[in-house]
Order: sequence, then C-alpha cells, then structure tokens
Amino acid sequence: MDTLSNSITYIKGVGPAKADILSSEAQIYTFSDLLEFYPFRYIDKRIINTISSINETTEEIQLKGKILRLDLIGSGKSMRMEGKFSDGTGIISLVWFKGIKWIKDKLKPDTTYIIYGRPTIFMGEYSISHPEIETVNEYNESAKLHYYPVYRTSEKMKNAGLNSKGMTVIVSNLLEKVYDSIDENLPQNILEKYRLISRKDAFKKIHFPLTEQDIIESKRRLKYEELFFLQLSIVSSKIKQSTANKGFIFSKVGELFNTFYHNNIHFELTNAQKRVIKEIRNDCRTGHQMNRLLQGDVGSGKTLVALMSMIIAIENNFQACLMAPTEILAQQHFKTITKMTEGLPIKVALLTGSTKNKEKQKIIQELASGDINLLIGTHILIEDYVIFKQLGLCVIDEQHRFGVAQRAKMWGKNTTPPHILVMTATPIPRTLAMTLYGDLDYSVIDELPPGRKPVKTIYLPESKRLSLIFFLKDQIAQGRQVYMVFPLINESKKLELKDLMDGYDRVAREFPIPQYQISIVHGQQKQNVQDIEMKRFIDNVTQIMVATTVIEVGVDVPNATVMVIENAERFGLSQLHQLRGRIGRGSNQSYCILMTGEKVSNEAKSRINTMVNSNDGFIIAESDLKLRGPGDIYGTRQSGLLDLKLADLSQDEAIVKVSRDDAFKLLDEDPKLEKPENKPTALFLSNMKNSRNLWGKIS
Repeated sequence: MDTLSNSITYIKGVGPAKADILSSEAQIYTFSDLLEFYPFRYIDKRIINTISSINETTEEIQLKGKILRLDLIGSGKSMRMEGKFSDGTGIISLVWFKGIKWIKDKLKPDTTYIIYGRPTIFMGEYSISHPEIETVNEYNESAKLHYYPVYRTSEKMKNAGLNSKGMTVIVSNLLEKVYDSIDENLPQNILEKYRLISRKDAFKKIHFPLTEQDIIESKRRLKYEELFFLQLSIVSSKIKQSTANKGFIFSKVGELFNTFYHNNIHFELTNAQKRVIKEIRNDCRTGHQMNRLLQGDVGSGKTLVALMSMIIAIENNFQACLMAPTEILAQQHFKTITKMTEGLPIKVALLTGSTKNKEKQKIIQELASGDINLLIGTHILIEDYVIFKQLGLCVIDEQHRFGVAQRAKMWGKNTTPPHILVMTATPIPRTLAMTLYGDLDYSVIDELPPGRKPVKTIYLPESKRLSLIFFLKDQIAQGRQVYMVFPLINESKKLELKDLMDGYDRVAREFPIPQYQISIVHGQQKQNVQDIEMKRFIDNVTQIMVATTVIEVGVDVPNATVMVIENAERFGLSQLHQLRGRIGRGSNQSYCILMTGEKVSNEAKSRINTMVNSNDGFIIAESDLKLRGPGDIYGTRQSGLLDLKLADLSQDEAIVKVSRDDAFKLLDEDPKLEKPENKPTALFLSNMKNSRNLWGKIS
C-alpha cells in the first residue's frame, strides 16, 4: 500500500479529533492530501518592521516589542481582551475576541514577543486583531526558514489549534516521517527535459523554502505534475474512446450534398466553415465514432456546418438529429432547416414537449421506419420511446445546457453509437478547452461571414437615460426592434437593482400603448407563455422585449438592432457577450447599450471596457478566464472537474500546452505505459483515477 494514502490520524500531533476537523473543513484525509495543502503565501521572517512605519497602505506587518498591559473588557459574549504593545517607536492595540483564557495564561507583560498581523484603524487608532505571537526563542527557530508558510484555515480549525502555525507543525512532522518514501512519478526524460526538481524536494521546498528560488522551483515542478497527470488521464480516455468505439462510415459525398451546396446556399462559405466541414467528414470516414466539439462565435455559421454534416449522414442512408436546449430554439432550427432544404428529398420533423399526441405518434412511427431523415427536438429526443431506424449523427446545440448523462443517452440509440457533434456559441479559451473538453476533438469557426456589420457597444451611466430613450424611439421609428434585459425578476433590498417588473412599468410609461407594443419574458413564466411572448416579438407584433437572461440563447430576430442591458455591472463577460449576440443578425447597424449606476467597481469597469473595445468572443473569453477563473465560468468548481490545487488555467497556459503534448507523446510511444521506466507513472495515474472523481464522458 502507498504510504501517502495513509490516514492523517497517524501523523504526530493530529489524532482522531483533529483528523475529523481537517477532513470536514479542508478535505484533508490522507498524507497525500496534507502534502498538497499548499501555503497560499509566505512571511519573510527576517524582516522586522516598526510601529511608527505603519500607514494606510500597510497590509501585514511583523513587529518586535513588549506587551505593556492586558485588560479584560466586557462580559459574556461581548467579552474581549485588549493589550497595548510597544516597540519603542510607538504603541499599538492588540485585540482578542476568542481564546481569551489562553492569552491571559500565556502572555506576560514586560516580556519580548514577535507579533504578526494586519493593522486596521478603529476609532482613529491602529490595532491588530488576533495577531500571531511568538516568543523570541520560537521566532529564532522559525526564522531559520526565512520564508515562513501561511496556510488558509477556518475558524473551526483555529479553535482546534490548527491555525497556520499549527498546520506548519503537522506538515513538518509529516515530511519528517515520509520524505524518504515519496516516490518519483514523472518519467526521467521529462525531469531532464524541463530540469524539474524531484517530487520529494518539491514538497519540502514549497512548504519550507529557504530561498525565493525554492518557491519558484517547487511551484514549477508541482504545477507541471498536476497538469501532466490531468492531461494524461484525459488523453488516455480520448485515445481509448476513439479506438474502442466503432463508428459508422460515411463513405460518400454525392448528389444530395452537391445539390444542396450549389442550389440551396446563396452565399459563399467562409474558409473556417469549409475547414470544419472537412474535419467532420474525415472523422466520419475512419470507422471510429466521432466525438467533436464545434465552437464558434455568435453568427459564425455553426448551424449551416451542422446541417451539411447531417446531409452527409442522410446521403449515406443514415438518419440525423439535432437536439436543442429550449423549445423556441428547436422551432427556430426547424424553420431554418426546413427552408434551407426546400426542394431536396429530405423529410424534416420537429418533436418537442408541446407536440400534440397524435402528431407525436406519427413522428415516432415514421422515425422507426426510416421515413424521417432528420429529427429536430428538445431533450425529449433522449426518451426511450424515441427510436430511430439507424441514427448516424447526433448534433447537440448549446451543449453546456445538457447534463453529461442526458447527452450520453444518445449513445444508446443504436448498437453502434452515432457520431456526436456538440456545438457551443460560448467561445472557450484554449487552456480551458484542452482540459474541460480535452477528450473531444474540437473545431473552431473563427471567422464571421463577410459583410456583417460589427455591433457597436456603448456604455451609458444612469445620468444618460434620457438620451437612451430618444435613441430607442428613433430606432423604433425606423422599424427596428429593441431588447431590454434586466438581471432580476423580484426586487432585492440588498442590491440596488432595477427589477424586471419595475423596469417593465417604467418602459411602459416611456413607450405607451397603442403607439408601442411590449413583450415580457422571464424564467418564472410557463414555457407556453414564454413562447407566445417570444413569437409576438419574432413576428414584429411587439417592438420592445423586456426580459431576463432567458433570451441569452435561442432568439434570432434579424430586425432587432438594439440590446439594452440594465445593471450591466452585475453580469459576467460571457453572459454580456451572449446577450450581445442576439443582435447584429440583419443587414442594419446594431447597438449594444450597457447601462449602469453612477458608481461602478474597478472589476466591473474592466468588464465593460472589454465589451466596448472588442467583439471577438475568444478575446472576451480569455479576459473572463483571467477575471473569474475556470471554476466560476463553467461551474466546474462545484462539480469538481477542475480540482486543481496549485495550477491556474488563466496563468499557466504554457504548462497546459506542453503537458498535453507530453501526454500524447508518452502514450504514442507506450500506449499502456508498460515500459519499466513508465511503471511509476502508470501506478500514480491508476491510484489517482481510483481515488478521485475524474472525467466522465463528455459527449
């Protein structure tokens, strides 16, 4: 058994009670977990500051001096201990709200101590709450490290003696116990190629560095290891999936495809669209199941690429389906594809939750007999009673709206699984794509159709609202339509936001009936009500749609030229970009207006400036990754998909890329990791897969 998989109970200074707290508060269960509980910063113990040097810019400070006196103030729950601390250059207050008995028993006036903490101003004076305190002897011992580790701890951990100082002690005890038994897990050629330090030294130096170079070397080694094994797991799954799963062979591209291409498309495809169609066609000729992610910015022509891919499947005597996340989007695809395939021997059907029962039965029968070539629908397509005669290709639109289990059910529609093409209009940064979707091949449409006018994005504070109203009335007078998006449905007392209903009332006053007609759409409406309101807007019965972000995906109204986003400071970059993508779909100039209050945070200003300065979804996605991190963007922090302890996808793109290349190269040379020199790597990978919740199938 691997020593590092032992329970932390057996570390000196831990025991069952503290082990329970470490597991519940910090998810530390084993020796390995504790080794990977890295310091988040370091204190340079050699630097002693003075009280007189403290000012409003001081963050944390280390002082040497004496406690002049200690006073117990208040009683019961409001009791606190206050002390006066002097270093000869000034006096500062020390305050404790907890651990008062320990303070009273241990700290002695006129004794020299080293304290460390964050000064704050209270009642015009500086004070430090719950400072870290050491005697001179303790300090002299810890100062030998130079860079003293600081760990993130919870209140419960601190109360159990597992504050940063307590964690330092048990990590030190662990390293002393296991240092010699920490085995190397990276191939020797990789260690030499990148001049990486050994695994045991990396753990020692990241927890107890003697120099700044120790910190740099240990982080570099451990980040690479973390990303390499993540990529090795993903790449091995990808290789296994691509070789193990047999796929239908689409051998011909003939008359049906060429007729569609020459007669039904009245514009030139972009080079990016042509490239992606070629990639998909090549996948479908290998005899292995295709699993490909197609990403492209809003309006880049993904639907046409998907349709041409489905026509290839149909021409090879297979059926195809397109699954959309909402009924309105499914209807939109049905309308578009029916029109585009007019005159061709392709029978297209639409199946959604609101399809009448008689029509549903007819569709199911014609699907089973093979009379329907192309089925478009919502998640109802995964139901067991929806049986295809021979499903060859499944296209999943806005794939992040479907769960992994939902998508995987499409695999079971045949004995041989259909080819899978998943699409997203949310651009994904390269580093995230290489990890989050690393077991899929992926294609990018990075080019917009020629002649399309870029959306003009304008920022307006609340004080400019009157000019906004004049502008909107002018656009409507020209026959255009307007979206107005609000972040909330019901009023929130904590957040000063214009809620949807107040917004609707205000818009109705500014744009009165009968001169203007207004739709209202939000997530608490029943689906059929949403659909009716959206249809009124699509049919230009209403000129203004007041909505929440439910219209983020799936409404295509070329006549809508203005998108007003209220309280834009409350939206993330990705969401702002998706909303902006609802306009700019016709030949007229379109405008995205970002409205905010007068006071906006620096981070919100950064997001707004990014939107104003760029229409490129990939640039915006990269900015979003840097601002928020991968876990917040795709919810992967909650799902555990990117459980990275040290690496940061927004900062470590270079390491992500080389680690992925190295994983491919290693598995190409030794697919099963059977060579003697790769046995430690294989063992570590196996243990990692068994002990962690890693990647399920994405498609």
